[in-house]
Amino acid sequence: MKKVLFAASMIAALPFATVAQSNEYATIASVKPVYIDRYVTEYAKECYDVEVPVYGRVQGGGASGADVLTGMIIGGLLGGTVTGKDQGAAAGAVVGGVIAAENKNNDKKVITGYRYEERCEDVKKSVNRPVISYYIVKYNFNGNIYSDDSAFKYKVGERVRVKVSLD
Repeated sequence: MKKVLFAASMIAALPFATVAQSNEYATIASVKPVYIDRYVTEYAKECYDVEVPVYGRVQGGGASGADVLTGMIIGGLLGGTVTGKDQGAAAGAVVGGVIAAENKNNDKKVITGYRYEERCEDVKKSVNRPVISYYIVKYNFNGNIYSDDSAFKYKVGERVRVKVSLD
């Protein structure tokens, strides 16, 4: 309505002009951002603790009697079958017992405990955030306050060129 009154007062001042244009200056009186909600992508670092096993070596405790006996029986059966003689079975039993005893004497890698380590990773998130859509700019022109939408953020007190047209 103010713009219409403004245009009407200019037409009354220039009754013979059909269309006239001039560039004048107005002073910015206020600038108010208008926000809309938009999903934006944000990157964040997320860290968490992880339980990690601690390994150590332990000395083998030696073979039990059952381990040696089992090795001797299997070795004796294999030695007797391969050679077809009792001496082969006896030799196989001795070798089987020795192998069983040696396997139990070796060092072994075992889990001796646990510790915590911090692990971090970059995470991409979609977050709903208010963002500026446009600005409502109020400006003073010839003692009158007018309002307009703008994609630009003006500063209060800034002088801007306005185009006045009489249609």
